[in-house]
Amino acid sequence: MTASTVHPVDLEPSLIAPRTYTSRRLQVRLDVATAVCLMVCLLYMFPAALIVPGLTFAGRPALLVALGLFAWWLIARLSPSLFMVGPQPMRWACLFYMVSMLLSYVAGLMRGLPTLEANRQNFTLLVTFEFIGLVLMTADGIANWDRLRRVLQVLVWAAAFMAVIGLIQSIFAYDVAQHLIIPGLEVKTDLADFQKRGDGLFRVAGTASHYIEFSTVLAMAVPYGLHFARFSATKRGRRLFGFLTLLIAMAVPVAISRTGVLAVAIAMLVMFVAAWNWRIRYNMALISIAVLGALMVVRPGLLGTLKSMFLLADEDPSISGRTDDYTQVGHWFSQRPWLGRGPGTLIPDLYIVLDNQWLLTLVTCGIIGVLALAVLHITAISQSVIALRRSATEEDRHLCAALLSTQLVAMLVGATFDSFNFTTFAFTLALTTGLSGAVWRLTHPTRMIRTSTVKRLFE
Repeated sequence: MTASTVHPVDLEPSLIAPRTYTSRRLQVRLDVATAVCLMVCLLYMFPAALIVPGLTFAGRPALLVALGLFAWWLIARLSPSLFMVGPQPMRWACLFYMVSMLLSYVAGLMRGLPTLEANRQNFTLLVTFEFIGLVLMTADGIANWDRLRRVLQVLVWAAAFMAVIGLIQSIFAYDVAQHLIIPGLEVKTDLADFQKRGDGLFRVAGTASHYIEFSTVLAMAVPYGLHFARFSATKRGRRLFGFLTLLIAMAVPVAISRTGVLAVAIAMLVMFVAAWNWRIRYNMALISIAVLGALMVVRPGLLGTLKSMFLLADEDPSISGRTDDYTQVGHWFSQRPWLGRGPGTLIPDLYIVLDNQWLLTLVTCGIIGVLALAVLHITAISQSVIALRRSATEEDRHLCAALLSTQLVAMLVGATFDSFNFTTFAFTLALTTGLSGAVWRLTHPTRMIRTSTVKRLFE
């Protein structure tokens, strides 16, 4: 399967002023896609514990780039010369999400917070601005299909890099991530160690902050790797991305995480139903068998350990510990049902580790916060489905299905761990959520909306 190097929509001129147009394929020094690619590289290729000295985890280099994108988007909204033409449903979903967080923030202040909770609430609000900045700028600022594909290609490369780090850790029991420290930055906390799990096996986290986060973000990247393995313009490119996807898929199980396996299964099920014909389904089944066989050779006992984790889940103390904590959720919820106790205020060191993002949002941000989070997911899903139906080519439909799979994965794994507390996962979700808005815009039947984008800072 090959793809054209130029998407027809990319050749349409973009309106920059009344009766004034410019080429949407104009070469620029800095555009939104370039900034997003930089953020992805910083997010995946360096340890999550690495921050700018004197800052919190909101000071991860990748997150600071996202904060800059938020400021860029605001400037674009305030400046007539940078203004975006046309509607974008994702803006309303982000506005609702941000307002819900601000209302919960005020509710927390009115409750009266200890210093630790007040600091954590401020941190959570700052991360929310960074999260929303990435969503909005990705939705409104990706100029054309060529730049959108470039962002996703960088995502696959970065995920493959993280996967290689994890495979080296698992096979050689050597933490290569400790050599990825950038001079001038500070390691905020200890890097994730090798946690024993099973007979002679241990969990690894690559450059992520936790084993579950590592396996989940790699699982979310698999559909995009498969996309370029099918639709890259050259045979060499298809083989290269096929190899990268194989590395990513093989690295998911080495975290020894039920959530990671579940995430891969959900992503593949969505692609199976929404994007693949029977020939592709048959080929993917054979490839999956080959991957499982390779894992049996490289890491003996790994598949058996994963199997027992699912079959003996009722006897797993980690699961019973999570469900036991749920009894406290009703108590906190009954106290503040609508706006919660304040974003980020359920600090694990003070209270409990609530391994369920939906329940954590319910406790900290209330019913309105859960509704806002659901609206954000549903908006992205709706835009992906609409773009899939509008798409005229198999390549575009396949890409929209991959974006759909990411949202469904994020919604379901949110019930298995506190996903938004892990910034690599959260900002991967923000990126793909924004891309759902971008494909909705790029497939819109109205040319003015289709060609609308945040204008460039530098020509």
